[in-house]
Order: sequence, then C-alpha cells, then structure tokens
Amino acid sequence: MEIAVISGKGGTGKSSVTAAFTSLLKNVVLVDCDVDAANLYILFEPEIDEKTSFVGAQKAEIDYNNCTNCGICMDYCRFDAIKIENGKIAINEIFCDGCQLCSRICPEKAITMINNDESLLLSGNFRYGKMVYGRLAPGEENSGKLVNIVREKARKIAEQNNSKVILIDGPPGIGCPVISTVTGVDHVVVVTEPSLSGMHDLIRTVEMTENFNLKTWVIINKFDLNREMSEKIFEFCNLKSIQILAKLPYHEQVVEAMVNCKSISEWEPDSDFTKIFEDAIDKVINS
Repeated sequence: MEIAVISGKGGTGKSSVTAAFTSLLKNVVLVDCDVDAANLYILFEPEIDEKTSFVGAQKAEIDYNNCTNCGICMDYCRFDAIKIENGKIAINEIFCDGCQLCSRICPEKAITMINNDESLLLSGNFRYGKMVYGRLAPGEENSGKLVNIVREKARKIAEQNNSKVILIDGPPGIGCPVISTVTGVDHVVVVTEPSLSGMHDLIRTVEMTENFNLKTWVIINKFDLNREMSEKIFEFCNLKSIQILAKLPYHEQVVEAMVNCKSISEWEPDSDFTKIFEDAIDKVINS
C-alpha cells in the first residue's frame, strides 16, 4: 500500500503528520519526495548505505584553448546565457538551460556539455524501517523526474524487505513534482489549515486528485485557530464526499518534539493528541 501525504501549500504541517504516521506504522518504507527541500532525514537520521548521483540536466563549458571569441554562440543563445566578460566569451550557469545549441553551432567545437550530477538519491535504514529520499542540487530542474526515481527505488526496497506500507511525504503545491508523487498511489492524505489561502489551495489539490481518481482524505491542522474557516473546509469536503480524517488542535508540543528530533507520536506516545493520529492511520490502512 502506498500512502502519499501532500498539501496545497507549504507550512500546513504535512511533514509533521507524515512523521507521526511513520512512528506509529513502524516497519515502513518512508519516502521524502520533496526533493527540492527534503527534511525528514533531519528528524529520523537514517544510516545511508546507498548514494546515487542524479543527472537532471547539462551545462555548457568552454575550452578557451580552442575558442576564438567569434560570438556565434552568443548570437544564437535564446536564454542570454552567453556574454563577453573581460574580453572573452563566458557562460552564465544560472541562465544556461542546457539546450546544447551552442555546442552544436560552435565552428571550433570549443563548447562541450557537462552533466550536472550534484543531485542525489539516498537510501538507508532508520529506526522504523527503510528511508528513501532525493536532494536536488540548488538551481537544478527535473524534480518530477527525480521524484519518479525515488519512488521506483522505494518500491524495490519495499519488495526486498517485505514492507507492507510505503509512506510518502510529498512536496507542497500541485505542480509536476506533486503529480509524480501521487500518480498510482492507493491513498492521498491532504493536510490543510483553516485559513483563506489554505482553503483555496485545498480546493486546487482536491481537483487534482479527482482528475487522477485517487482516494482522498483531509486532515485539518490547528483547526481550533479558526473554527469558522474549519467549518467551511468541512462543508467543502462534505460536498465532495471526502472524509475528514482528523481535526488536529493547535499543540505546542509538536514544535518541542521536532526540536528534539522526534515525531509527536514519539514525544507523547500516550497523549490524546497521538491517539488522533492512531485512529487516523488505522482508518486509512483498514479502508
């Protein structure tokens, strides 16, 4: 079973919810698909036993022994990534899109394409099973492709270790990385907050999951901070026939747990707050 925890916007508590579920499920393959800003490894401190480079794109590099500063590459670069600096042709790596045109049209063959291989796929053991995550290098693209590779790796590990549940912490939003995260999963848990922006992003997220015919649940985090908006979220979910999986009250100990590198279900295993998570994950697993 694959369960993806996502949110329409950042800061709703998605990773905190995922961490709480992880501690309760135990023998689990935990996947952090927020490859642009993976953070669950900070909390669970996995012992990395496999690290693989991910090539998401290429960058152009000039061989100045062959370059004659003819400027043809500069004239044809549609991204304005090639300029004259200190009397020489120079490539701005930030602007360069890796399209390879400059390397093809250079009459002196002075430009070659170099793989950007600083992004990583990592996996290893942690205290509740196996963990897989990606770390996209700053400025790199193709995060959706890296998400697919991370999920494929997680499935192989789950099969090898006879793990029944793959729990995925997805990126925020509804873009390509999120679509790569939820495609083909058994359940999607959307974490939202009782705010106007939270409501709007929940609507967009539900529209996305409906397009993929995914079984969708909703968790309202810190529902008691704005009960009027929480009621509107409840009405929207009722209209869409989506079950509210849990209503989490504001709880200061969630932050305290994170500061101590623990999930809230580890920090307060016998609390009423943890019991809400226990009931929630049981509903998903047994549905």
